[in-house]
Amino acid sequence: AGNFNTQSNPLSRRLAAGGICEDGMAALCTGISAFGKHIGVASSYGAFLAFEHVAARLHAIGVQAAREAGADPNTFIMFNGHASLPTGEDGPTHADPQSLQLVQDNFPKGACITITPLEVDEIWPLTVKALSMRPAVFAPFVVRPSYAFMDREALGAEPAANTVNGVYYLRRAKGKAEGTVFVQGAGVGRIVVEELLPKLAKNGPDVNVVYITSRELFEALPAAEQEKILPAELFRTAMGITDFTLPTLDCWINSQAGRRHTLYPHRDGRFLASASAAKVYAEAGLDGEHLFAAVCAYVENLKRAEQWL
Repeated sequence: AGNFNTQSNPLSRRLAAGGICEDGMAALCTGISAFGKHIGVASSYGAFLAFEHVAARLHAIGVQAAREAGADPNTFIMFNGHASLPTGEDGPTHADPQSLQLVQDNFPKGACITITPLEVDEIWPLTVKALSMRPAVFAPFVVRPSYAFMDREALGAEPAANTVNGVYYLRRAKGKAEGTVFVQGAGVGRIVVEELLPKLAKNGPDVNVVYITSRELFEALPAAEQEKILPAELFRTAMGITDFTLPTLDCWINSQAGRRHTLYPHRDGRFLASASAAKVYAEAGLDGEHLFAAVCAYVENLKRAEQWL
C-alpha cells in the first residue's frame, strides 16, 4: 500500500515502477552499467527506445565524469529491435524511420556508437568491435523478420567481417563506376540484395553499392584508411537508399543532386500506412521496381556532370 521501507513496510514492492516501460528499463539498465560489473541491455521497438534518450545521455555524462575520476563504468546497450518499415503491419507508430536520427551524431564523438547490420552474421563482429571501443552507449538497430543468409560470394559482396569498417561493398562496379549507391537499413537492404542487385547484374548501370553498418566505426578509422575504402569522389557523386530519415545520410551524400535522388520513407512528406512490410515499402517507393528506376535515373543525371558541381 505504500512505498518500500524495510522497517515500517517490508511487504511493499521494492521497485516503484509505472508509466512508460522503456523509461523504467533505461533507468534500471544504466544503473547496472554504471557499477562497472555488468552490461545493462534494454530492448524494445526502435520506435519506443527513443524514450530512453534522456537516461542514455545522463549515463554518457556520468561515464565521462567517472572516467576522469579514475573509475570505469560499462557501456549501456540500447537494443533497437523491430526497427523501421518491416513492422508495417503495426502501423506508423511502430514502423518508425526516425529512431536512428535520435541517437546518431547526437552525442560527443566516441560516447555513442550505432550499428545498422544487414543480417545476423554481421551483428557479432560489429558488437565486439563497438564494445572494444568502450562507448558509454551502444545502439544496434535490427529488423524483426528472419532471413536466409545472402550468398555473398555469388553477389560479389565483401565478407561479414568487413562490417567492422562501418561500410562494405555489396557490389563493386566491374569497370569505371557509373555512380555509387549507399544503402542503410536491413529492411530495404534485403530488397536491394534480392531485387535490385540481380537487375543491376542483368541489364542495369554499373554502379558501386555500399552498405552502411556504422557511421561511428567508419569515422573512427584513420583518414587514410577511410580514403582507401571510400575515395572522396564517391561522396560527392553518391545517392542513398535508407530505412531511416534523410539526415542520417548527411555525412555520406555530399551533393544537393545526390540528396534529390536519395530514397527514404518520408520522402513524399507523409507518414506511411499500416500494412504488410511489402505494401509499406511499395508506398514509400522503396520496393525493387522503384529502386531500380531510381538508380537508373540517378545515373542518367550523373552523366550530365554540371548538375553535380
